[in-house]
Amino acid sequence: MPPTDIARWHRRARRALGHSLRLRLVALFLLLALGMTLAFLGGMQKALAIGWREAARPLVGDYVDRLVAEIGSPPSVERARALAARLPVSVRIFGPQVNWDSGPGGGGHGAGWDGNEGSHLRPLLQRTTADGHRIQLGLNLVLLQDHPRRVGWITLAVLLALTGLAYGYVRRLLRPLDDIRIGAARFGAGDFATPIPIRRRDELGQLASDVNAMAHGIHQMLEAKRALLLAISHELRSPLTRARVNTELLPETPEVLAQRQALLRDLAQMRDLVTDLLESERLGQGHAALHLEPTDLGALAREVAGQLAEVGGAQPLRLDIPPGLPAVAVDRARVRLLLRNLLDNALRHSAGAAHRPGLALRPEGRGVAITVRDHGSGVEEAALAHLAEPFYRPDAARERSTGGVGLGLYLCKLVALAHGGSFAIRNAAPGLEVQVVLPGR
Repeated sequence: MPPTDIARWHRRARRALGHSLRLRLVALFLLLALGMTLAFLGGMQKALAIGWREAARPLVGDYVDRLVAEIGSPPSVERARALAARLPVSVRIFGPQVNWDSGPGGGGHGAGWDGNEGSHLRPLLQRTTADGHRIQLGLNLVLLQDHPRRVGWITLAVLLALTGLAYGYVRRLLRPLDDIRIGAARFGAGDFATPIPIRRRDELGQLASDVNAMAHGIHQMLEAKRALLLAISHELRSPLTRARVNTELLPETPEVLAQRQALLRDLAQMRDLVTDLLESERLGQGHAALHLEPTDLGALAREVAGQLAEVGGAQPLRLDIPPGLPAVAVDRARVRLLLRNLLDNALRHSAGAAHRPGLALRPEGRGVAITVRDHGSGVEEAALAHLAEPFYRPDAARERSTGGVGLGLYLCKLVALAHGGSFAIRNAAPGLEVQVVLPGR
């Protein structure tokens, strides 16, 4: 494996270990078990080794004496060969009459004894017979290595199986965390219809129950806020209508004409605010508030731009609407509101700019992309993410002077999302650019 692949795999493994609580718990269990095993084995071996070594030494020496006596003096090769075949030991005899080795090759060369390359014999003890022969007994390591190797592989397989079982148990134990994470994301998106399932009655089950209770309380507060806004908006319409009628009935004398016009402007602003509040709450309920019908967005955009151009003092707009745009199924009233708010916002913030605000439409798949740009001063980058929030105004004094209340872009975003589209704002240097994509159906 190339070094770059190894480094990439290492980074992924570290990222997965740092992110996954299950993996960290299993790793902790394994390290704890390994540490306890090593500490226990090391301590017991240290405690018992000295005592057992001193107790076993005379026993082993007496047993070796018996084996040497069994070989005889002078040494009998037949007895030595029978002894090497019966026990896991190797015998080496060398002296004035007999030179013999039970190891591979035999013949008294001592091949394979410890200290030589490829050694497979471990010297145990040596004895000298009465006739001058030396007999060495050694443990045959070849015979002793196969069984520990099998035991090692079996132990490794058992450890891997136990690790798999531990991971499966930890995964099952922490499964409620996945439900809580998915449920929290669902609640954050405004979907309170499906609560988090309660799978167990332990601490994680209690946590899921508490999160459900919190989500239920938040849902009730949001519904109460929505109901209050709707009630206030509906109740304000009637007195605003009466106040406007009474204002229009005032005499058009020079003394009261300026006050009458100012009062009508304030009443119109209050009417627009109530309308925007009602629309925001209706659109917050989702797609059920829409009445879709195939619409020529190019014709609708020209209509809204023409209405704004008729307003006294409004500068004309630059329109870039190519022919042959696809008809899109939209709610005409809501898209008209979207276009009016976007263009009105661009006109208000292009006062004194060198260039006129522009409206451009482009095909986007089976839908249409709407782009509105002004050439004003723009806003700071940190404020871009908040421009589509309700009642947010980066410059409160300036917005009051231009009549904005911080609901226009929020309504545009709601209209775009209710149609299944997208809404984006960016600094165009100079000015702001807002793009709305309405998908085809």
